[in-house]
Amino acid sequence: MGAVGRAPLTRRAWAEAAYCLTGFPPALVGGVLLAVVLALGAGFTVSVLFAVLGALLFITGLHLARALGGVHRRLAALFLGDGTPAPPPLRPEGRWVNRLDARLSDGVGWRAAAYVLAKLPVGCLGAYAVLWWLVGLINLTAPLRWALFGQRPEPGSPEGMPVLTPFFFGGPDADTFGGTFLAVAVGAGIVLGAPWVTRLVTEADRWLIGALLGPGQLADRVRDLEETRALAVDDSVALLRRVERDLHDGAQVRLVAVAMSLDMIRQRLAESEAADDGQGGGRGSAPLDVARLRQLVDGAHHHATEALTELRDLARGIHPPVLDDGLPDALATLTARSSVPVDLVTEIPERPTPAIETIAYFCAAELLANVIKHSGARRASITVAQLDGRLFLQVGDDGGGGADAGAGSGLAGLLQRVRTVDGRMDVRSPEGGPTAVTVELPLHA
Repeated sequence: MGAVGRAPLTRRAWAEAAYCLTGFPPALVGGVLLAVVLALGAGFTVSVLFAVLGALLFITGLHLARALGGVHRRLAALFLGDGTPAPPPLRPEGRWVNRLDARLSDGVGWRAAAYVLAKLPVGCLGAYAVLWWLVGLINLTAPLRWALFGQRPEPGSPEGMPVLTPFFFGGPDADTFGGTFLAVAVGAGIVLGAPWVTRLVTEADRWLIGALLGPGQLADRVRDLEETRALAVDDSVALLRRVERDLHDGAQVRLVAVAMSLDMIRQRLAESEAADDGQGGGRGSAPLDVARLRQLVDGAHHHATEALTELRDLARGIHPPVLDDGLPDALATLTARSSVPVDLVTEIPERPTPAIETIAYFCAAELLANVIKHSGARRASITVAQLDGRLFLQVGDDGGGGADAGAGSGLAGLLQRVRTVDGRMDVRSPEGGPTAVTVELPLHA
């Protein structure tokens, strides 16, 4: 009841009423005008002699529909905060026949025309929703109007002040000043219901705007592919930079140290051999510094071992060898090494492609590392399953929650990697926990 009582006083309710009021004139005029233009175009195209005129009328109607769609989209953004992006402009190229064909087959224009025609009845419903506000507010002023102006019915008319309603049938009459409070009660009920009537109309209009005035599914798909392609390029560049940095700062330094140690060993051995060859010159051979050579050999062995370890870790970071046996075995190895107990459940009847397995594995590894480092959880869980040709990976924990997938966090990087294969990621981590991160991937990239 509290929400119902506060609804007429909210900014949203008044904004929706203002949208219905301001959207009615362009809906009425634009809808009727567009219907006439398209009807004339259809009528002229029936005749071969006037087919060109009919085509020009269709093109004019589509241009008009685009313009009217822009008006309604801006009104929705102003009053409803709707963020539907504008579709791309039409830029036909080539010969005049090709340009004419492009204008007649303008999918955005035809969808805008469908919206403008559908907006005509929706706009009328919006005007009817505004009538609820008007009737309710007028009834609320009934005692004031009676006190100021009195009640002077026309001769032959029923006595009393009429109680207005937004319905097509009439309401009762207030015959006395006390009876005007019946109008107040009716007006209060109408005002309480008015926000919900306008909301019903505006929500229907929102759906129409999103379906018909946006860029369209194809344009959305193209934009999404452009974004994911850019993410894939950035991810591959970042991976190459990381590999180059790890090789330069790690294995390369180790191997340089090995080479220097071997050069020093070779130099010591060469000096010892030269001293042995010069024994006949009256000077004794220089003793071979075995301890120093052993120290150099130990250092070379240590650096070579470290270089091999770093190269192995680097290769594992690119493609873990445990994935060769499948994702379930790889996740079992991952959870076995975790310092937090992990419950693992896998049900993968159809094996995904190697690229999808790699992304799923690294997502699980990164999310499990977050659990260990940041959540303070006592226990975690990893569940992998297939449903409707999609792979679902969920990592949960009983920690403190508060995980955020915003920019700058590790989860944002995971989201970018998942999006490169048309995947999705859902993060549910209220303060106090628990946390559940679900990654949805296709079986085939």
